[in-house]
Amino acid sequence: QVQLVESGGGSVQTGGSLRLSCIASGGNFEDHAMAWFRQTPGEAREFVAAIRWSEIEFYDGSVKGRFVISRDRAKNMVFLQMNDLKPEDSGVYYCNVATDMYRDIPPAGKFWGQGTQVTVGS
Repeated sequence: QVQLVESGGGSVQTGGSLRLSCIASGGNFEDHAMAWFRQTPGEAREFVAAIRWSEIEFYDGSVKGRFVISRDRAKNMVFLQMNDLKPEDSGVYYCNVATDMYRDIPPAGKFWGQGTQVTVGS
């Protein structure tokens, strides 16, 4: 059974930084894309960043230049370094893993974590 567990969320002031981590278990995800999405109340879950099986990084325009996604293939982990945070970055951040090897994200894969809350105060 695939399980994704996020950590690293919290509350920071505008301009601050946070580093999110996600560890995947229940499979070998070395050749799977891994990604982060976020969601605010009443809104659809939106794409933030992905690192594809080829190691190519892909970002939403709103976070490009401020966020960096990385992974540790051997440990089935993905990270999101978030710098220069803004209030509009607040939300629940979800880890996502592609359904199959060599399949890109977006669109989202079928495996999700439970989410970690990020709150950025103004």
